[in-house]
Amino acid sequence: MEVFVLLVSILSLTTVQSANPKFAPYFDVTLGQPSLMDVYQRTGQKDYTLAFVLGGTEGCVPTWASQFDITDARILDPIKEMQRLGGEMIIATGGALGNYLEHRCTTVQSLVDAYKRALDVVGTTHLDIDIEAPINNDLVNQALAQVQRERPDVSVSYTLMVQGDDYGVTPSLGVDVLVNAKRNGVRVDLVNIMAMEFPSRLPSWGDAVIGAAESTILQLKEIWPEKSDAEVKRMLGVTPMIGRNFNGKKFETSHGRQLVAWANQNQISFLSYWSIARDNGDCRDTISPICSGAEQGLYEFAEIFRGFN
Repeated sequence: MEVFVLLVSILSLTTVQSANPKFAPYFDVTLGQPSLMDVYQRTGQKDYTLAFVLGGTEGCVPTWASQFDITDARILDPIKEMQRLGGEMIIATGGALGNYLEHRCTTVQSLVDAYKRALDVVGTTHLDIDIEAPINNDLVNQALAQVQRERPDVSVSYTLMVQGDDYGVTPSLGVDVLVNAKRNGVRVDLVNIMAMEFPSRLPSWGDAVIGAAESTILQLKEIWPEKSDAEVKRMLGVTPMIGRNFNGKKFETSHGRQLVAWANQNQISFLSYWSIARDNGDCRDTISPICSGAEQGLYEFAEIFRGFN
């Protein structure tokens, strides 16, 4: 009997999936700052979205931003330190600029192998595809579906651009991608909207970000009519750009509190922001990779977003 109980316990452990992070701000691995340990000691934050895994000079080979080997210790060591503390990491591919892995890999199997390589090196089961340029939808989604068939514990999310607060994500780089993912058998665990840089007539940027989220929920209901309202909301993530945006809008700390309250009330799945390196008030009314341009304290947005539960 004791042997049987032990065997059941072992089998149970092998089938447990890693919990999906609820809040994981973006960490630009190429900047070398801030110190993740410093952020942890000040805020308790351990979960991050790692930006970005791209193709390399050798083609269909995962690298950090096409600049660093995927195994580079300067990048991996602080990540592993957070993981030893219980942190969960999301690997983000794609992005606004760069050599898309999804472009350099020209067959389903080669892309599958590249995704698995990145997941294995980082030691995570969370994969996000950030789509800000056209991709071969069938190739990418067939690869993602195959990864999930081979590794059912792998969660797949799509980070997509917003067209407007009254519309939701863009048609060709958003809705079409999701429709194709469903057709190709991808289990879409999360649709994370880039709630930044979109046009809005609303006077409050906080209202605009929430409006974009609510419009996306309506889009998801059309794609997955078989899901309940609560299930659709649980597919949603929201990622604003904290502080000054390129469109002249500014996401203030008050907007962060507004978004967290809305996210808790609607029981969505995920919040993030771009980026942890910008989460300080060291500059005013400017756009920088290392400060927000907003009036705020050090890591104040992290403290606010950690209220999402």
